[in-house]
Amino acid sequence: MKNYLLIFFLCLFFCKAESIETKIIHKIQNEIITNIDIKNEFKYLIALNNNLKQLDKDKILNISNESIIREKIKKIELQKNFKKITIEEEFLALLIKETYLSLNLKSLNQFISHLKNYNLTLTDVKKKITIDALWNQLIIQKYSGQITINKEKIRKNIINNENKLSKEFELSEIIFTVKNKNEINRKYNEIIKSVQEVGFKNSASLYSISDSAKIGGGIGWINENSLNSKIKESIKKLKIGETSKPIILSNGILILKVTSIRKSKNKINLELELKKAINYERNRQLNQYSKIYFNKTKKNLGIDE
Repeated sequence: MKNYLLIFFLCLFFCKAESIETKIIHKIQNEIITNIDIKNEFKYLIALNNNLKQLDKDKILNISNESIIREKIKKIELQKNFKKITIEEEFLALLIKETYLSLNLKSLNQFISHLKNYNLTLTDVKKKITIDALWNQLIIQKYSGQITINKEKIRKNIINNENKLSKEFELSEIIFTVKNKNEINRKYNEIIKSVQEVGFKNSASLYSISDSAKIGGGIGWINENSLNSKIKESIKKLKIGETSKPIILSNGILILKVTSIRKSKNKINLELELKKAINYERNRQLNQYSKIYFNKTKKNLGIDE
């Protein structure tokens, strides 16, 4: 969509009038996106990452616009592969719990109250979480056979460090892509400048292709022995608040921020750490295939980059 149209609807978006006329902004096959949809997406993203309020209004609108477009593209593809856009209630409840815990909320009732502050309902959130969860299921179905994880190497690494005093890092990520290697430094410097100006969380929302972008890039606590050697080497000397140099991985270029550090004095639970390490590596590779498949779907729908 042309920038002038986005600017036009930006005025409507933040208009103080009690009622705003509904306008169709995008039409993707049988799915339409209105200015109200973009406004609601804005509220959803703000509810998940309140730091977005610090951004300029045009940047907030662009993030919301791109986010709802991604959701509609995913929905169209899911409808081709599943009879219904639904997941098991037990799994959905678990994903909702993970969402509100990431916001430092202690209960579902607190989460519902939090959503009310943004004129959102739990039903609104369930629909969005369901689409993301089902999309991830689709990617697993299509690409799980291509995931390569050396479990024995990971296990050996954990055992070798089992009785040593180790570090745990609370990390946030930005994953970005470039057309060629010559663009890596330019893009990295652009992102770091953004981090300095608007913070890491907002920069994750602006630049990251990872699903974690919706929550400011946060990926939680990870033991250093659960990380592959390239990532571990890149962050081991970082202090709290510092960001890594660009880490070139198969699914894109990774920037990590160390939010906090703690030392682990207890004996490592081998099976738990192995599971965490495998899940981290598996999700990293699945993110790569998710991006590939999404771009393929987008191209098939005739939507330009």
